[in-house]
Amino acid sequence: MTLVRWQPFREIESWEPFREMDILQRQMNRLFERLLPTDGGGDLGLGFIPAAEIEETDDSVLLKVEIPGLEPKDISVEVTTESVSISGERKSETTTEEEGLSRSEFRYGKFQRIISLPSVVENDRVRAEYKNGILSLTIPKAESAKTKAVKVRLS
Repeated sequence: MTLVRWQPFREIESWEPFREMDILQRQMNRLFERLLPTDGGGDLGLGFIPAAEIEETDDSVLLKVEIPGLEPKDISVEVTTESVSISGERKSETTTEEEGLSRSEFRYGKFQRIISLPSVVENDRVRAEYKNGILSLTIPKAESAKTKAVKVRLS
């Protein structure tokens, strides 16, 4: 086997680094578009993954998930004692434009996010609110998981 030195550019004077970066960026974008298809036709079938924030207090776990553009009836929330599963589907609106180009960077399709909780919770007492595209869950901790201060005797 013969080793040949790879020369990406015929003439070093004509090398354009910003053009090469643009080509690399387009190739990476195509790769990620294949991994997360917008039409639901790929292997994963996920249109987007919603962002989440989680905060633990002494009495509860507060979870916020960003899911803009959906109605509450399109969101499914299931809470176990150890995790929260949120799923739904953002349906695309089909619009056609006669004279110009129509482009959308929104992600459409099904989504599912399973979030592990930092402590055991009482899943039958969850309070939920969906306002301005933010799903807020207040999940009370189980009595066994609440922080208890115990004084330790030193000898």
